[in-house]
Amino acid sequence: MDSSDFLSFLSTRSSVRDFSDEPLTEEQIASMIRCAGTAPSAGNRESWDVVIVTDEGLREDLSDAAFQQHHVMDAPVILVVCANYIRSMSQYGDRGILYALEDATIAATYMMLGAHAGGLHSCWTGAFDDKGVSEILGLPTHIRPLVLLAVGKGTLPPVRTGRMPIIEHVHENTW
Repeated sequence: MDSSDFLSFLSTRSSVRDFSDEPLTEEQIASMIRCAGTAPSAGNRESWDVVIVTDEGLREDLSDAAFQQHHVMDAPVILVVCANYIRSMSQYGDRGILYALEDATIAATYMMLGAHAGGLHSCWTGAFDDKGVSEILGLPTHIRPLVLLAVGKGTLPPVRTGRMPIIEHVHENTW
């Protein structure tokens, strides 16, 4: 794959909020997790964890914790990607909190791209009540949920969201 092919691949990914109820296979889920396992990581601490949620009742509870975002309930799988503070803080002290957040974010991105590569659709959901999600899933206190990644076979939105011109993000040498 050359850079043009890769850019095309990235450009065809879109957030999907309309999912079929068709379940994913264990292999499809495992493939996304394997993609995350290749993600870069501060000090190779891999300070992320994921809770795979397929249970309908738990997905409904997560949807409630995500301020009634229905795609969280409707997707057949929710990958709850979490930062594991202890794993990175053991090497970096308090700075490890930031590294855990970065590691988990990158891992979630790789899962999302892995879903796209596997012909699946996803929606990155960051708006949710952290404490509520933690309670629903019984997360330990050193684990922070960062992303509810809704994954399944879905329907692309009729209109793609526009993007800012790249030049508006770029600064050379100084601001």
